[in-house]
Amino acid sequence: MTIFRCSNCQQPVTSEVVSGEPVRSPERPPGHEVVPPRMSLGIFDTNFDGSLLILHPDDVPGTVLHPDPQRVSGCCGLAGLDGPNLVCGGCGVEVATKESDCWSDNLVALIAAAVTDGHTTDADV
Repeated sequence: MTIFRCSNCQQPVTSEVVSGEPVRSPERPPGHEVVPPRMSLGIFDTNFDGSLLILHPDDVPGTVLHPDPQRVSGCCGLAGLDGPNLVCGGCGVEVATKESDCWSDNLVALIAAAVTDGHTTDADV
């Protein structure tokens, strides 16, 4: 198990997660509906170059919305087009981009360079 922490203040930004494969999303629903999450709860994957960690939207409890209202635009959710829109809940450093709009994927892309990974074991729990 891994808990990703803010590189700046070391606050946990994710819950315990393990590496795994994305869920194959069903066909996009009609109209303004958000698709199911790209990742299963508790599972993360990396993008093609390792710069982003892709997570379920509920796996980032240590984050809060960016204080800049221009970063949190969208019609049915967060578009994720205006730069990182999630910050560390402890120190406010930008750590991720959430996409949850009706036309986008439903995921959180954690910036790998903004976090450190702390592996946990059964003895740590």
